[in-house]
Amino acid sequence: MARKKPKGKAVAFMAFNVTYEDGTVTSNRRVSNNLLDQSFGDSIPNLARTAIEDQDNEIAQRSGQRRAKIKAIVRA
Repeated sequence: MARKKPKGKAVAFMAFNVTYEDGTVTSNRRVSNNLLDQSFGDSIPNLARTAIEDQDNEIAQRSGQRRAKIKAIVRA
């Protein structure tokens, strides 16, 4: 008897490409769908910007190097 394939899981994150003011670009920055909750009326790019800025701040604290400000965010 053949087995049924398991159904895929829901995507737990969204990926974004981020361009910084100094010209650097990072691709496929992941943001958890939990952080992209639109129940308070904010748009997804604004929520993603906040989440990515928080990620950058955490990385900066660990490495001691500050990242440039975000210029643009585009969904990957």
